[in-house]
Amino acid sequence: MKKLFALTLLVLMAAISLSADVYVKQKTHTDSIMGQPARDDVMEQWIGDNVFATVSPDQSFIVDLKKNLMYMVNHKSKTYVESTLPLDFTKLLPPEMAAMASMMKMTATVNPTTQTKKIGQWNCTGYDVTMTVMGMPMKMMLWASTDVPFDVNQFNAKIWGNVLKGQMMLDDASVKEMMKVKGFQIASEMSGEMMGFKINTTSEVLEITKKNPPANIYAPPAGYAKKDKLSAEDLQKR
Repeated sequence: MKKLFALTLLVLMAAISLSADVYVKQKTHTDSIMGQPARDDVMEQWIGDNVFATVSPDQSFIVDLKKNLMYMVNHKSKTYVESTLPLDFTKLLPPEMAAMASMMKMTATVNPTTQTKKIGQWNCTGYDVTMTVMGMPMKMMLWASTDVPFDVNQFNAKIWGNVLKGQMMLDDASVKEMMKVKGFQIASEMSGEMMGFKINTTSEVLEITKKNPPANIYAPPAGYAKKDKLSAEDLQKR
């Protein structure tokens, strides 16, 4: 009887493990800029079977390859926009902002380095990244690791490009550059100057584990209103 109970317990644990998704907890820090106080945030990411969600206090960004849809959610206004994939960001902009899309576009150039270091429990490799925003360069040191509990190559190929297009408004050429990063991003340090103001932002992953995801994490919350276009408020939070 004890052996039967132990076997049943092992089977149940294996079933739970197989159904669990990957949970990532990340902290970000942004120095004071343009009179705004310094800000610290905690962001959560969920990675499932052909689905992905990143959740912050202000916004969520969701990719659902099963439905071939992407959602951008604004929690303060309780609204969201959706788009079919592959994402064409300009189609989500209101007419008065569409003409400015080329100015807002961010580009990226990636140069792999031979630098390595351990961040938390992850062995990482460093990448020099130059981001250009409105013609102004931003320098980033990015650290990535392949020591993660999921198929990171598949994740990068199927999901990460859509995330980069939606969250950073990168074009196809810049997404291809970012694919030079081998592994999952564990930490980054970005600095630069925009319109005379210095910008400094850091991020670091605190936890990567397998958990059962909250109900409906891969869809806009119930009761949120669907919009056709992004607003200025939506874009300011990106």
